[in-house]
Amino acid sequence: MDLSAPLPGAVGLSHISACPWPAADGRCGGSPHVHLACTEAYITTGGTGAVQTLTPGGFEETFLEPGIVVWFTPGTVHRMIDGSGLRVTVLMQNSGLPEAGDAVFTFPPEILADPARYAAEAALPAREGPAAGKAARRRRDLAVEGYLDLSAALRAGDAGPLREFHRAAARLVAPKAEAWRERWRTGALEAARTTGRHLDALVRADPSHLGRAVVRSTGPTRTGGYGMCGRRAEYEVPGATLPYHGESGDASP
Repeated sequence: MDLSAPLPGAVGLSHISACPWPAADGRCGGSPHVHLACTEAYITTGGTGAVQTLTPGGFEETFLEPGIVVWFTPGTVHRMIDGSGLRVTVLMQNSGLPEAGDAVFTFPPEILADPARYAAEAALPAREGPAAGKAARRRRDLAVEGYLDLSAALRAGDAGPLREFHRAAARLVAPKAEAWRERWRTGALEAARTTGRHLDALVRADPSHLGRAVVRSTGPTRTGGYGMCGRRAEYEVPGATLPYHGESGDASP
């Protein structure tokens, strides 16, 4: 089936559930991380839980239950926390950018300062299985280790460590960022330009684009993977979404 028609606004779409492993603070959940160019939204569809966030404005924990939507802009460190059977649908701005590297784990500073070591710690085995689960748990625990230090400083009124994490994250992605422009141009920017062309046509009472209407459908195209936030069911739509399990995300919410 041809699924080349993009999802609305060229967003990324996935379903996530929290990993069951307790972290150092006793909470079960995902790997804290940050996006540098993309806004992300959680739409809670089942169970209960929370998302913890760190911004220069402070620490917050937002309760999640069905019907609750929470979204956060670039620079927000976020960590999904399970309560009871939490399930979330994720909408990601600029589909393709997180997969290409717009996501950085809150690893301890010495790992963030070494790009090769960061890449090694962030990677997961290509195949699912016990080795992938073990690597995902180790990655989560390393991210929580750095996150807890950032959170403690922020709760004490010191945003300095968070700002230094932002600087370290920007240094890590800088070599990749120029290549992201093409994904943005062919994705979100092209979606906005298409709307502009449609509006131009409608001003002229020209309905020609309506004659090219299509309907597309798909189920999850990858299930059971280990994502940053938890286990993922992903939707890969050519030209619109990419599997969220690459170097920087879930192997690359």
